[in-house]
Amino acid sequence: MKIATFNIQNLFHRDRSFLEKPFNKNKKEWEMEVDQLLEKPFKSIQDNDRIRELACLVGIDKCNQLPYAVLRRKASFLFLKGKNYSKELKASELTNWNGWIALQNFPIDPKAVENKARVIADVNPDILVLQEIEDRASLDEFNNEFLPRFGCNPFEQSFVVQGNDMRGQEIGILSRNGFKIESVRNHIYDLNINKNTLFCKDLVEYKILTANGNTIWILATHLQEQTIYKEHSDTIRKVQTEKIAEVYHKLYAEDKKHIAVMGTLNTVSYCNSLAPLLQRANLKEVTKHPSFNVDYDKGKDAGYYSLGAYRLGVNIKQKDYLLLSPELFDKVKNSGLNRKGIWPDKRPMWTVYPGINCKAHSASEHPAIWVDLSW
Repeated sequence: MKIATFNIQNLFHRDRSFLEKPFNKNKKEWEMEVDQLLEKPFKSIQDNDRIRELACLVGIDKCNQLPYAVLRRKASFLFLKGKNYSKELKASELTNWNGWIALQNFPIDPKAVENKARVIADVNPDILVLQEIEDRASLDEFNNEFLPRFGCNPFEQSFVVQGNDMRGQEIGILSRNGFKIESVRNHIYDLNINKNTLFCKDLVEYKILTANGNTIWILATHLQEQTIYKEHSDTIRKVQTEKIAEVYHKLYAEDKKHIAVMGTLNTVSYCNSLAPLLQRANLKEVTKHPSFNVDYDKGKDAGYYSLGAYRLGVNIKQKDYLLLSPELFDKVKNSGLNRKGIWPDKRPMWTVYPGINCKAHSASEHPAIWVDLSW
């Protein structure tokens, strides 16, 4: 039984908020200016106008979270959407409409889409957990149309749960014949101490019946990203990992010993925010297993171990994890990491798929991590 996790960074289209911003260097100054303006007890008309201008630039204006135009899936149609446009016709020759409209998302390079499929085909798992997918319709299209191009049979079952992020950042699972998704439970309504939503994306519990009649529990998650406010990000992430650890310990105490925790934890292993999982639970990383297999860095970096990297000779910052309970870890037959779909901007360098000539062709900025269990 092979299990894999992969942050695929969307299949066909991606929210424009993830585009590289040309004004990132100015953002901190703008945020300081907003803070100063908001602290004023009395604001002039000019102050309010400036706050409105800066709100969009620093990302606190949420108007774009309810898109009035969406480019759907890879082929797509463009429609006006929203209360102010409910009676408007879509653009056509008959309407003689001439103008432009800002889209909430942008299409992913077709070469990148193929490389996403190539990574999955190379790993070829029985159970695959994906982070950052648009929706189930996109996942099913990708599964049935793109995977077969690389000799990978489509998965028989798929399931996608709508999380708390409204930018197409859902968690999904795919399984092959003989591996049945028995139940799914998410945690989008879990609250923190301030009664705010705990998970910015989600924590999903899967109960999977294996081909041999055994049961495995998978906890899939995608935690708080690291922002310029590191302490704030770490605080949020630590509360999230404490909840995941609580769920894990509850399952383990109920004699459900075969548990895997996986996903994008968004920080390196020595970060204190991951301590509830990596230090105060009995979970073990597959990257530490003797069987762990990966193409090493090229040149002298192959003998180097960067702080926060996956391991010796794999000097990319660790953000993605596949953790196993001791009972599952003892059943590991083989494990590894596929990063051939990641474009190396700078050192370290490693082998990539033929045809990846720039960052736009990358399958993702994340590797796929897998484990083969003799069970």
